[in-house]
Amino acid sequence: MPARRGRPSARALALLVGVAIVVYTADQLSKLWVVANLTPYEKVPVLGEALQFLFVRNPGAAFSLASGSTWVFSLIATAVTVFIVWFARRIRSFGWAVLFGMLVGGTLGNLTDRLFREPGFGVGHVVDFLSVWMFPAIFNIADVAIVSSMGLFLILTLRGVSLDGSRVPSGRRRREPGSHDGAAERTAADGS
Repeated sequence: MPARRGRPSARALALLVGVAIVVYTADQLSKLWVVANLTPYEKVPVLGEALQFLFVRNPGAAFSLASGSTWVFSLIATAVTVFIVWFARRIRSFGWAVLFGMLVGGTLGNLTDRLFREPGFGVGHVVDFLSVWMFPAIFNIADVAIVSSMGLFLILTLRGVSLDGSRVPSGRRRREPGSHDGAAERTAADGS
């Protein structure tokens, strides 16, 4: 049973924070390991060619797009994080809490790189290292969490799950039992 509207759910907020911490920690620890142990641009097979480590420093967004605008991504990531923190009090659904936790953890992971890695504050390069066969981009744990949160967004939206955990009824279920649509009323009128 979903929590009453208007009251924050401590369990949903705790889940959001917990997921964000796990994602952020996994992302940052994996990047520390990569920087300490891998040589840039050298492929290291993990599962043959299906999954390889390939350490690159990404100055832009996905596919290294807009590499001269790293500061813009820093501002966007900061705005997304602030919005989610402000919006979090409305979340009562565990599914939405996981979604926003993955999004915050991933966003903070890449923002940390942009703020504190070379070449400088706000323009740092993101550490990417996961290379999947037949996929043109190299990515990291933060990117996986962000993309996974978008997948979960689609699932929750298609299933009609609201932020409070209630289900939005589909068009067929919205009518009250026993109510008549126009065709049923016409059929009844024709039969009398």
